[in-house]
Amino acid sequence: MAALEISGGFIVLGLIIIGLFFVIAIYNGLISLRNNIDKAWANIDVLLKKRLDLIPNLVEIVKGYAIYERSVLEEITKIRVSALQAEGIPEKARGSEAVSTLLGSVFALAENYPDLKASDNFLNLQKELSTIESQIAQRREFYNDSVLLYNTNIRTIPGVIVADFLKYTPREYFMVDGDVETPVRIAIGTK
Repeated sequence: MAALEISGGFIVLGLIIIGLFFVIAIYNGLISLRNNIDKAWANIDVLLKKRLDLIPNLVEIVKGYAIYERSVLEEITKIRVSALQAEGIPEKARGSEAVSTLLGSVFALAENYPDLKASDNFLNLQKELSTIESQIAQRREFYNDSVLLYNTNIRTIPGVIVADFLKYTPREYFMVDGDVETPVRIAIGTK
């Protein structure tokens, strides 16, 4: 009888240890997914800042050629300041969308100024901004995939048990509206 109690105790202890390892594995997986989202967002944030840092150069180049287009240049400067001050993913997404739209306007404006279109500085900025727009779109997709994986794991069994206990909440997607979901297409003129 005593041997049966001892073996039953080992079984219960074994089940507790297995359960503990199971919870630890789920916890570590959720931490890994959360860190992946943070890393993906940091990569996007770097590109958004880099794009915003190029805008003053673009404005200065365009100013010299497009004297009568002050309203567009003033608007992009205001949007840049607003985007730099944005906090949180939804606000940064709105700021990013506004910047993309206005950059499209600036490059469309350049079509009216052949000397501007032929400027090496303008062409280099145009190319760099186009590259950054493409990178933002790619990294936004990776970020949203990471958020999807994390949100799915904290809302499905067994992850939901650990996530609810630790008060993990779903993360927000980096969403943009309308036609800006694809990178701004910038036509680089030739000399």
